[in-house]
Amino acid sequence: MTDHEQFPEGFLWGAATASFQIEGATAADGRGPSIWDTFCATPGNVLGGDTGEPAVDHYHRYPEDIALMRRLNLGAYRFSIAWPRVLPEGAGQVNQAGLDFYDRLVDALLEAGIQPWATLYHWDLPQRLQDAGGWPNRDTALRFADYTRIVADALGDRVENWMTLNEPWCASILSHYHGEHAPGHRDPVAALTSAHHLLLGHGLAAEVLRSTGHTARVGLAHNQAVIRPHGATAEDVRAARRADGVRNRIFTDPLFKGAYPADVIADLADITDFSFVADGDLATVAAPLDFLGVNYYMPEWVAASAKGLDPDAVSGEGGAWLGASPEEVHVSQGLPVTHMGWEVDPSGMFDVLRRLAAESGGIDLYVTENGCAYEDTVTDDGRIHDTDRVDYYEGHVRAALEAVRSGVPLRGYFAWSLLDNFEWAWGYSRRFGLVRVDYDTQERLVKDSGLWYAQLAREGRVPTR
Repeated sequence: MTDHEQFPEGFLWGAATASFQIEGATAADGRGPSIWDTFCATPGNVLGGDTGEPAVDHYHRYPEDIALMRRLNLGAYRFSIAWPRVLPEGAGQVNQAGLDFYDRLVDALLEAGIQPWATLYHWDLPQRLQDAGGWPNRDTALRFADYTRIVADALGDRVENWMTLNEPWCASILSHYHGEHAPGHRDPVAALTSAHHLLLGHGLAAEVLRSTGHTARVGLAHNQAVIRPHGATAEDVRAARRADGVRNRIFTDPLFKGAYPADVIADLADITDFSFVADGDLATVAAPLDFLGVNYYMPEWVAASAKGLDPDAVSGEGGAWLGASPEEVHVSQGLPVTHMGWEVDPSGMFDVLRRLAAESGGIDLYVTENGCAYEDTVTDDGRIHDTDRVDYYEGHVRAALEAVRSGVPLRGYFAWSLLDNFEWAWGYSRRFGLVRVDYDTQERLVKDSGLWYAQLAREGRVPTR
């Protein structure tokens, strides 16, 4: 009899982090400044004036954190490499001390029996490259390829699984159009140019990784969104198509089809003519992936206008996405929300996985981020009974299992996040970790969600409660 709660044998269970969010040591051992150091130093950008120093001091405490990974029965750990720790100027002289940190980290992970999954870019661009134009500057993609070569030569004999980029939508549109992330710009042309150069950088980095002579499985982590029309009207359906174009297809079509979507080009014609796309770029971008990382947190509903809607249900301002008309809005559905205000709907992850399995041609998929922020309390028994987080994980893990049963080639799942950490513009006010961190003492405490996840990872089946 088949156990309907059981994942396939060999399904990979891991957890994920990002360098700027956990490492701290922002000026240690030759590390140069990143755009996030600069962004944090500007008053008003980050809640509470928080910075990446000391974060959770993973730079010095990684042996303790690897011991926690073993306690959680993780088979893999997804981490990112800080470009300015390796190349303080973004190019040129290598900072060997910074590269040595990742060398030690990888060795320690392998000694613990944990697969290292490395992400080359999780948003901490060296400030010197930003000063030279940042991602709107085509040269940054070339410098990214050079940086990839240095890291791959150092770690490629032990790291097999590589993600070139994390969430290019965030690194381009959220950062250069909405201005919510570093470098904090609000320029639609810069946002679209950045998006293309990030994808070009991915393609160039993939070529480098595959040229090293080492075994390299290459992918990237994409935060695909579920975009649903709020109503069944033609206007809402059209608004959802437009939002899906600039949120999803502007990234996935170049990867899977070697072209930008014609409807998106038409939608954005008043902003750009896409002249930043040079001959041969899209062939480089569309080189086959070995896998695709999927980051999922919540669905989104859109409407053609706020007219007739409950004002409390309208999320954000009109024209809330790049290329939208001033009337188009996001609309809350009244579902439970996390501490981030994100609505909880595991069916969205099922829909994302099914869609990407079809669009990508059936390559291996991994959920490379999925998790939630809630306000945690240490109770008198010295524990954190974070039942909301356990419920969130259980719902989404079941959605992942349903996707596997439906034929989706989903091979693994990485919880976000291993540790409470610096949550970008929210500073230290939002906690996503399976492990609580006391930011005053750096003491680590496994939450009930971490214990639940450890059982899931050990047994490969959804724990009963």
